Amino acid sequence: MGIKIAAAFALFLAIIFGAAWFDSPQPRADLVIVNNGDVSTLDFTQMSWVQDFRAARLLFEGLTASDNMRTSYPTVPAGAQSWEVSADALVYTFHLRPSARWSNGEQVTADDYKFAWMRMLLPENGADYVKLFLKIQGAEAFYQRRVAALKAHAAAPFPNQQARRDAANAAWKAALADFNTTVRIDVPDPLTLRVTLRRPVPYFLSLTSFPAFFPLHRASVQEFQFIDAPTGHLRLDTAWVKPPKLVSNGPFLLSGWRFKREMRAVKNTYYWNASEILLNSISMPTIDDGNAAVLAFRTGAVDWVSDVVPSYRAEMLVAKDRFYQEHADDISRLRSLGLDAIEIDRQLPDDERKHIHAFRAFGTYFYNFNCRPTLADGRPNPFADPRVRRAFAMTINRRGVIDTVRRSGELEAPSLIPPGSIHNYNSPNGLPFDPPAARKLLEAAGFPAAAGFPMVELLFNKDGGHDLIAQYIAKGWQEDLGVNVLLQQKEVKVFREQVKSGNFMVSRGTWFGDYGDPTTFLDIHREGDGNNDRAYASPAFEALMNAAAEEPDAAARLNILTQAETLITEQDLPVAPIFHFVQVYLFDPNRISGISPHPRQEQLLARVRRLDRGHPALPMQP
Repeated sequence: MGIKIAAAFALFLAIIFGAAWFDSPQPRADLVIVNNGDVSTLDFTQMSWVQDFRAARLLFEGLTASDNMRTSYPTVPAGAQSWEVSADALVYTFHLRPSARWSNGEQVTADDYKFAWMRMLLPENGADYVKLFLKIQGAEAFYQRRVAALKAHAAAPFPNQQARRDAANAAWKAALADFNTTVRIDVPDPLTLRVTLRRPVPYFLSLTSFPAFFPLHRASVQEFQFIDAPTGHLRLDTAWVKPPKLVSNGPFLLSGWRFKREMRAVKNTYYWNASEILLNSISMPTIDDGNAAVLAFRTGAVDWVSDVVPSYRAEMLVAKDRFYQEHADDISRLRSLGLDAIEIDRQLPDDERKHIHAFRAFGTYFYNFNCRPTLADGRPNPFADPRVRRAFAMTINRRGVIDTVRRSGELEAPSLIPPGSIHNYNSPNGLPFDPPAARKLLEAAGFPAAAGFPMVELLFNKDGGHDLIAQYIAKGWQEDLGVNVLLQQKEVKVFREQVKSGNFMVSRGTWFGDYGDPTTFLDIHREGDGNNDRAYASPAFEALMNAAAEEPDAAARLNILTQAETLITEQDLPVAPIFHFVQVYLFDPNRISGISPHPRQEQLLARVRRLDRGHPALPMQP
């Protein structure tokens, strides 16, 4: 560990002195965190990563919020102060706060939500979460007509560029008119938003606290909009998300963003609840190396590491367990008082080991199998056959990964949805580890003894220990299936681009639930879903998901969704679940309060408090 720490120290010094060399120093922010990777975007249509959502919740706010400091995780008022739901559960009427303001002082209006939701529905934006918006009445029809109009524009012969430009502008005006008349997002007055759904969505209020449903300041965003004449697409210059141009409605506003270096935010004095925000500034420096992140915390440069990933993470957790054993009697007494894990740590004697925090998370680690008939370069894809996918899934020794590689207390994941994470939902058993049965499956698929099976290309990014997992699983595939495996380690940006474009054979994958319903894990396998990187398509799966959407009885609906997950994890295997996450944080509980131990792991940075500066603690409540 000493060599790793020394290397990390050198890297950390390079980060610090490199920044100081190019930039005039800034005062230390009230809260400095390592945000589990660089923020890649602040455009809601392009978001799908945890670190992006965390930044979005710092800078913006939706109609509702999830109270992450309550074990019941209730949906509470945020941008909307109240709402009503019709008797048939189809119409939601939200009443916005008159005191809600944008960071430029202007009032947040219902039209700002309507404008942002329209952007999510534009097919040219390719929003990963567009299907959530297709639940709104009229949205599907609008979306499909816009798709058809864009295709027609691209194929039409125009005599010159001006004619093409005029046609693109006319098509955009027609789309605007279509949206306003077709999509049932209505604005009776500036502070009222009425949404009519196609069918009841039991978790719709939870969705309105998700960043995809956050509002945008129409006037400031439209400054950067333009129509791309060749394609007819509405485009948006990315400068709109850079300071000082970005206008936000959340507790903080963006004051600085230097890619691969730092994102910095300061308190938004116009925020409706500004008096409850006790921090004035938050910094998220980019520290990609896990060792350097731990060192930055230990030296006091960082207050919170949101994802502890070094190879010695297991040893850190062992040290924490030893600390608990030394104080077993005190812990038993504190637990009897109903204190949560972080509050218990706070009451124990000072020791750096109590800065390590491990929580069950609402997330699963899996391998993606490309389900397309051909690979990106045109080669036949052996993983297009579900028998091949099942064979490879059945030769992943999940217990071995957990005990030999991770050693962090994760649970095996024979299914996709973490057990016990959703009330009254039962996940299927999944497939067992069974190499002999896997070899028979490969033979049935036309690969006896793996003869002639093409080189298996396994794509992963270099941070987070993905390389060690890949090496272990590749070794198992080589020994149990007799196939050759090529490990393809990429920088995270390249990795993300290849996965999103379908340029992979097998890739590592991760999914953390966005809301408290099984569909948050299952919808990513639906045909056309923006997060279906595997291009999996199954009429049987679609039929089950559609049946669940139409089922009014809650218990029957959950049973149908269990059948859908069974199809995913026992028969078709577009993904091979491996383990359910344990999230490991690093922070001093006697200095920091407001970090939630809830499995949903939806951290609201604006709620964090500094106990060492006299802020009152924010403990977990029932």
